[in-house]
Amino acid sequence: MRPLSLSMSAFGPFASTQVTDFSALGSNPLFLINGPTGAGKTTILDAICFALYGKTTGDEREGSQMRCDLAAETLLTEVTFSFALGEKQYRIRRVPEQQRAKKSGDGYTVQKPEAQLYRVDSDDSDHLLVASKVSEATAEIEQLTGLDADQFRQVMVLPQGKFRELLMADSKDREKIFSQLFQTQIYRKIEDKLKFQASAIRNEVRDHRNKRDGMLHSVSLDSDDALNNELTELTPKLTQASEIKEKAKLALIDANKQFESAKLLVNDFDAQDRLKQAEVLLAEQKESIELRQSRLENGQKALQLKPVLDVSLARESEVTQAQHSVTRAQSAKQSSEQALILSQAKFDTLAELEQKQQLAQSEEQKLTQLVPQLQGLDSLQKELRLATNTRDQAKEKGVKAKASIDGLLADKQAAEQRVPQLEQVAGEQVNAQQALTAQGELIERYHQWLLAGSEAGKTELALKQAEEQGKQFRLDAKEKQNAYDQMQLIWHRGQASVLAQKLNPGEPCPVCGSAEHPNPAQSENILPSEDDLESSKLACEAAQSALNQAIADYKGLKAQLQEQAKLRDEYEQRLGEWASHPLESLQSHLQQLQLQVNQADSAAQELTQLRLQLQTLQTKERELQTQLEAEREYFQGVQNHLFSLQGQLDQASAAIPEQYLSLEALSGAINQAQQELAGLQQTIDSIRHSHTQALEQDAAHSAAQVAAQSSLTQAKQQSDKARAELNTQLSTSGFSDKQGLTQALLSNEEIKLIADGIAKYQQECIANRTQLAQLNEKLSEQVKPELTDVEASLGKIQIEQQEAENSWQVLQSRVTQLTQTQNQLRDADAQAKKLEDEYAVIGTLADVANGNTGNKISLQRFVLSVLLDDVLLEASHRLQVMSKGRYRLLRKEDRAKGNKASGLELEVEDAYTSKVRPVATLSGGESFMAALSMALGLSDVVQAYAGGIKLDTLFIDEGFGSLDQDSLDLAIRTLMDLQSTGRMIGVISHVSEMKEQIGTRVDIIKSSVGSETRLVLP
Repeated sequence: MRPLSLSMSAFGPFASTQVTDFSALGSNPLFLINGPTGAGKTTILDAICFALYGKTTGDEREGSQMRCDLAAETLLTEVTFSFALGEKQYRIRRVPEQQRAKKSGDGYTVQKPEAQLYRVDSDDSDHLLVASKVSEATAEIEQLTGLDADQFRQVMVLPQGKFRELLMADSKDREKIFSQLFQTQIYRKIEDKLKFQASAIRNEVRDHRNKRDGMLHSVSLDSDDALNNELTELTPKLTQASEIKEKAKLALIDANKQFESAKLLVNDFDAQDRLKQAEVLLAEQKESIELRQSRLENGQKALQLKPVLDVSLARESEVTQAQHSVTRAQSAKQSSEQALILSQAKFDTLAELEQKQQLAQSEEQKLTQLVPQLQGLDSLQKELRLATNTRDQAKEKGVKAKASIDGLLADKQAAEQRVPQLEQVAGEQVNAQQALTAQGELIERYHQWLLAGSEAGKTELALKQAEEQGKQFRLDAKEKQNAYDQMQLIWHRGQASVLAQKLNPGEPCPVCGSAEHPNPAQSENILPSEDDLESSKLACEAAQSALNQAIADYKGLKAQLQEQAKLRDEYEQRLGEWASHPLESLQSHLQQLQLQVNQADSAAQELTQLRLQLQTLQTKERELQTQLEAEREYFQGVQNHLFSLQGQLDQASAAIPEQYLSLEALSGAINQAQQELAGLQQTIDSIRHSHTQALEQDAAHSAAQVAAQSSLTQAKQQSDKARAELNTQLSTSGFSDKQGLTQALLSNEEIKLIADGIAKYQQECIANRTQLAQLNEKLSEQVKPELTDVEASLGKIQIEQQEAENSWQVLQSRVTQLTQTQNQLRDADAQAKKLEDEYAVIGTLADVANGNTGNKISLQRFVLSVLLDDVLLEASHRLQVMSKGRYRLLRKEDRAKGNKASGLELEVEDAYTSKVRPVATLSGGESFMAALSMALGLSDVVQAYAGGIKLDTLFIDEGFGSLDQDSLDLAIRTLMDLQSTGRMIGVISHVSEMKEQIGTRVDIIKSSVGSETRLVLP
């Protein structure tokens, strides 16, 4: 991470907004943060750490305690920090909880903490990542940097009193820091996975043993020998029972055959009786069938004559229709002749109507010519009325302007008399307002004390609830993480089997290059898909986010409870003062002060309004005087124009007839003439149209009458011919007349229904005679048996067969149960042997990976110990230079006492004494040199490993004052060498030698109104 700029407002000793542009210091600067004690040097590091994580470097003060007491009330305490991570840039703004003035009204309100995180693109555009939630911003920063607040302070910021923590940390703490820096969590996941697998195998072995005991218990036996003995005893008994069962089964089959034969013979005798009864019923229906046969024959002959009958009836219908058509044509002809006579009479009056039409057109033209003249007269009248109204309005405005001037003079005199009185009252406003503010603050503080006392219990309860909820979230996050780790491990292991499935004989392996594949990898588990893996990862991240939110909520409640406790303690200290000044007395005094302030405010407002009113009245007086003069001139011009318009109006009125002087009367006369003209034209058109239509209708009706008479003649001829043909057919077919033919007619459906009924009767007769003859022949020598005796014999044999079946079933069920149990026991023993063999491998790996062997070093700690050796090599190189070859850092390889984690403890080798001793024995200056060497070595190694966190910035707060001159020169030379490798190094120190040797500085200037920052470049 590389700082770009830092903006602080009302933060720490900085009362105003101070911006520090780190990018102006150069690409790889070594710079000094310089200033007197208390000026705010460490506050710069506090601001960076607070902007990123919401905490200061020393963790002694919360963000809510960082507000500057010298800052203006309107300035909000906030920090904005811009930084770069590789090629990407980010900006974060964080506001702590604080008291601020209300935006409207008096008093203060609580500003809630908030944070915004942006990604800054190459075109300087912002992309919002976190809108306001503090916990989300902190979690996002931890994900981006790969460090939490404590790790950031240990590897990138060495604050006062904290630079020894990384050096003095035990194996457990150092493991946590190094695993985050070097991303070695995969080894921890391997440890957990092996431990989980070993535990699962142990549980399976236990379950198999319990399952085996349950198998024996399910058959009511205690051992394998008892099971084998019982099987040996039951085998011959089962063979004997099987033979008895087969004999009973054969006897039952014979009995069933005899019973079925008897049932069939009884059914045949019953069928013979039914057929005899059916023969009698069929004989009774013979006469009815013969009548239906006669009707069928007559219907068939009548159906042949039906077309001739239909033709005759159709011709008679046509004659009737033709007669009706002749009657209608004659009536229509008479009506058209009468209409033609009436139309001719009206047509003779057309000449008289056309003469009246010409006279009406002439009158309408004369009236239309008067319209323009009358419109000009009307325009003059309107203009005259408008000029008269304008003259009256101008006169009225002049009178009103004169009255307004008189009123303004009176108001101005009254306002000038009121001003001295209001100036005296308003002068008392400042003193009353100050007293009111002090009294209000005292009562507001009292209410805060009371509220803190009542809310403390609620906050404690909420704190306990948040703690329990945090435990649940932590368990859930751990479960989700374990599930994801297990799925990821299965997925990684399964990739070898996926690759093995794609191998072909003779083709080289993409991993080892061999063309032979004697034992390709196979996966023992079902491989999860990438979607399953991603879903598990998202669930894990969601659970972790919920845990981070719960932690943030818990810390917020804890801080709130501490604030309430402070208010409660302050209240208890002030109880004596409140006893002598009760709240009721203070509130009464407050009301009196408020009344005085209100009166003074009213007087001040009234005074301001009066002064503005006086200025307004003077301006308005001048405006009204000018307006009055203008109105007088305007009135005279309007009066002259009015006289001119009156003369023009008299001249235009003399040229128009008196009855048409109004536009409404003239328009009415024109409309009346136009309506009369239109009515005449409509009457003429109607008469001509009616006469033409009457001629056309009379001609059409004459033609229709002739056609109808001709159709009637033809229809009568066709009807006589059809009637003669029908009579001829009736005489030859045997029907007496047309009525007899009509009665004999049947439809096709009726003919088919009667024929089907006759055929069905005949078929039933034939079938009944045939079946009866067959049964008589079959039963001629048979006797009808008794089924009761046969059923009794069959029942006895069935009971004997069921008893034999039950005896065999009991023995067979027991033998089958024992045999299945014997096979299950063999399978369980084989599975248990397989699990024991698997545990011999997995259990040993789990013990080694989790540090359960003699040296108590886990797999991750072993990997980290190798990385720590690399860090110590780099750190010892710098420490030897700064200590003039005396000290070298080593990793302690002896096992720690008891169950304490070991493998990552540090020791220091003293070349002067040739002894190795704990790092805690170093002096203050020596510890500073060792911690600085450790931090620089750690930075080198972390960046050397692929995927490591890039630590390209280091801030060092104090510690140089504990070095002698030679050690100080060596330390500065080391920092300069480190700067040349592309690092940004910020040093906070008031040592004069540092200021002389480091030309690039950020000077902190201290004053009574707050500190300020200033860049000093060489």
